[in-house]
Amino acid sequence: MLTSLPRTVPAVICSLLLSLGLTACGDDDISSDEQARRAYLGLDRSVSKALQLGFTGFNAASSANIPPQSTTGDASGTLLVTGQVDQGSSANKGMRLRIGMSGYSDGEIVVSEDEDPVDLTYASSTDTTTQPELTLQLRDIPDGTFTGTLKGPFQMTGDLEGSVTLDLTLTGEIEDDGTGQVRRTPGSTHVTGTATSGDGVYTVDVTR
Repeated sequence: MLTSLPRTVPAVICSLLLSLGLTACGDDDISSDEQARRAYLGLDRSVSKALQLGFTGFNAASSANIPPQSTTGDASGTLLVTGQVDQGSSANKGMRLRIGMSGYSDGEIVVSEDEDPVDLTYASSTDTTTQPELTLQLRDIPDGTFTGTLKGPFQMTGDLEGSVTLDLTLTGEIEDDGTGQVRRTPGSTHVTGTATSGDGVYTVDVTR
């Protein structure tokens, strides 16, 4: 169950002040779909980071297992990508990756001009078999396309508490980076799908 935490006066104090006629307290309730939107916004930058780590692991792989790849949140915590990649000389290859997070945050999230920013921290299971899964299919390497999915739950703490489950579809173009390695073509990655948190659902449709 998702809980929206108050950002100002605790409810007990608020009720006491109202009973004394000293102040009025606003209603901070937001819709469940808006909570799901905020939950996704806190993860938005991490999707691009996970893709980048996946491609770095793909280029570094000398066996079926990619070397573990990690980076930090803009504010705190770590993001870790592990998994497997197809071997061989084929121009079409797949990756099956897991996304691990610990105390991860990219900092405050601006939700609108009229509202205070929110601050969320994320974590995933420490069991790699139940971590969110990133699957990628690369076609016509090095100058081709990729498709993929990112699916699974993340736990949240901070201004929202509970879990958010991503069900995303990824498409884009790939290219040689000039050194013989493969990278995503900048600005070509299209991310669609849903982020579900509690009873709320947010529809994702962004290009990176």
